[in-house]
Amino acid sequence: MHPPRPVRSQTARFARIIGDHGRHPFPGTMSGIEDFLLHLRVERAMSTHTLDAYRRDLEALQGWAQARGAADVAALDGSRLREFVAAEHRRGLAPKSLQRRLSACRSYYAWLLKNGAIPASPAAGLRAPRAPRRLPQVLDVDEAVRLVEVPTDTPLGLRDRALLELFYSSGLRLSELCALRWRDLHLEEGLVTVLGKGGKQRSVPVGSHARRALAQWRATTGAGTDDPVFPGRGGGPIGPRAVQVRIRHLAARQGLFKHVHPHMLRHSFASHVLESSGDLRGVQELLGHADIATTQIYTHLDFQHLAKVYDAAHPRAKRKKGAG
Repeated sequence: MHPPRPVRSQTARFARIIGDHGRHPFPGTMSGIEDFLLHLRVERAMSTHTLDAYRRDLEALQGWAQARGAADVAALDGSRLREFVAAEHRRGLAPKSLQRRLSACRSYYAWLLKNGAIPASPAAGLRAPRAPRRLPQVLDVDEAVRLVEVPTDTPLGLRDRALLELFYSSGLRLSELCALRWRDLHLEEGLVTVLGKGGKQRSVPVGSHARRALAQWRATTGAGTDDPVFPGRGGGPIGPRAVQVRIRHLAARQGLFKHVHPHMLRHSFASHVLESSGDLRGVQELLGHADIATTQIYTHLDFQHLAKVYDAAHPRAKRKKGAG
């Protein structure tokens, strides 16, 4: 099979592959996996980061199958796929990584099944070991306010203040913030429009403190509507790594002795909004989560907060020291 190249449409590409192979349209070789990854990139607009993860997981499956004399992973049955999962578990792969690996395999076989390449998915009913649920780390309200209120007596300070205020005000992903152009910000309306995962566009409110900080930052730059809101070296958008390093430095400077990172501000935004409103669906929309189950992790944080309040306030919440 020839390496993937641009074609007029996925349908035309699939038709060509069917003609080339006859036996089934999407063989489970790396060439077939490349076609699946092309489908994810073109049809589902998946991010480069997600595509790289899928590639690693499917290459692991392919390598395991080839080591056992099976050149075509599409021919694996449920018992062989279960052996693969067990082998990866014995190899020391963490449950969360194993779940992601199995998810990639499940998506690949579902794609093969949908396109008539296999009669049934060997991944049906297969489950990875359950991973312990880790709650995201968040800043409390006082810590968040202390972080974002960095000094603004220099242009760099104005930029830092605008960046932190926007992160905490709108709960953006790091990639969304880095990609922002001034045309995406509607400060008079108090909105920012971002392109999230899967190429899905959403508009998120921008709070008054963030609007003020952004207006002050723009006034010092003279930037046009097509310019990056936060430029890096060379004038292009700032890189994710530069933002991570800067936030860690600012957190230490502001006296926060936690491992503060950009996603912690997103977690803090979600937790604080949910704590105040109780509106899980609203938080889901603000974060751009496709599945509300992803957002429900913040209900556990909210319950933890309530439990602490209860323990501190209720006279019979805990046994007193020395009680018999």
